[in-house]
Amino acid sequence: MNRWRFVLSRRWARYLVLVLVFAAGCAALSWWQVSRREDKVDRITLVEQNYDADPIPLAEALPFSPDEEWQPVEATGTYRTADQLLVRNRPNGGKAGFEVLVPFETEDGRLFLIDRGWVPAGSTGFGPDEVPEAPEGEVTVVARLKPGEPRVAGGTTASGVLASIQLEEAARILGQPIETGAYGLLASEDPAPAERPMPRERPAVDEGPHLSYAMQWIAFGLLGFAGLAFAIRQEYRYRNADDPEEQRKAAERAARKAGKRSDADEEDALLDRAHRG
Repeated sequence: MNRWRFVLSRRWARYLVLVLVFAAGCAALSWWQVSRREDKVDRITLVEQNYDADPIPLAEALPFSPDEEWQPVEATGTYRTADQLLVRNRPNGGKAGFEVLVPFETEDGRLFLIDRGWVPAGSTGFGPDEVPEAPEGEVTVVARLKPGEPRVAGGTTASGVLASIQLEEAARILGQPIETGAYGLLASEDPAPAERPMPRERPAVDEGPHLSYAMQWIAFGLLGFAGLAFAIRQEYRYRNADDPEEQRKAAERAARKAGKRSDADEEDALLDRAHRG
């Protein structure tokens, strides 16, 4: 045991502390990846549970709760086309564009914001060249519920183009109260217009590589301890190079290393045997 006393030195204690800190960081990153996976799984569960569900009346779905995300709702009323809004910086298929938001006034007087879809940016880049108009008169819409988005840097432009679907900001621009718990992603309109903005695609249900990343961080943490053990063993060999047992092991390692032949040597040996045969 006296030969291992060097491990109790301050230097190796510092190495151990560094490895423990590294392992703790790896564990934290692993837990973060597990948490991200759990969030993804929860969102996937909502999509699978709600996206293809039968529509329910809008009045029954409000006030909105997070477990109603993607739930289809149905309402009858009229579009307030004069109050149409745009949301900038919404890429789609690698192209810049805008989301088209139109307030929808239901038969019972609610004002509900409908995202009718995506339009590409125009030639100037400051807005779309054209936006398909919402149907006039009474319309029955089916839309999927989505919570409002957080406010982002940049705010609203002078022309009233939003930086995000921040419902309180939309209400401020419209100058009238709207439902701020959720908005609707348009699924269908009856009567259907000849043309409408491009609808948003069905959300992906891929949970991503978070679980494998979590396992990798655990492996990295364990490798830290393995590296520490290897370094301790190497120093032990250096300090005890005159020990007969260590000399014997070193000789065995050297013999094994010398006994290994390269691929070229193996090929030459095979050719020699074949030639002699």
